[in-house]
Amino acid sequence: MKATGIVRRIDDLGRVVIPKEIRRVLRIKEGAPLEIFTKQDGEIIFKKYSPIGELGDFAYDYVDTLSKTSGAAAIITDTDNVIAVSGAPKKELAEKRISTDIERLIEGKTSFIVKTDEDGIPVIDGVDKYKAGVVHPIISEGDTIGSVILLNENGTMGEVEDKLAQSAAGFLGKHMES
Repeated sequence: MKATGIVRRIDDLGRVVIPKEIRRVLRIKEGAPLEIFTKQDGEIIFKKYSPIGELGDFAYDYVDTLSKTSGAAAIITDTDNVIAVSGAPKKELAEKRISTDIERLIEGKTSFIVKTDEDGIPVIDGVDKYKAGVVHPIISEGDTIGSVILLNENGTMGEVEDKLAQSAAGFLGKHMES
């Protein structure tokens, strides 16, 4: 664990303010859910909560099936990181922070499909090797909790790939509600 040198007091309601600098760096926005862990030595740990991250093996199985069905590399993300990858090197993508472009799509509950004159948007900032051809946000109980991405490897994404990603996002959103 890295010390920040910042000390905060607990107020009379038991609240602690997480400094703005830390919230900005970790992309913690107002209303974001945090998990609280305690250790026997008295440590209290706050961790960003990712409902998609709890899918575990299910996410890997689902993204693998999606990749095989679509013929494109497939990715499932939460609102910050790549959660599951199939059809592309896991070592280069798994658990990496998503690009600000993908983050904006997720926040705006906006879908994306590459046009013929485009070449996709980067999945990871600073890595142009992997570009999204289709992105659909995963929405559960009105909140956006992640995205389904198909990589634009061959330059064409059509209605079939778009509908596959849309169906996957819809299914995962419903799955998280139950």
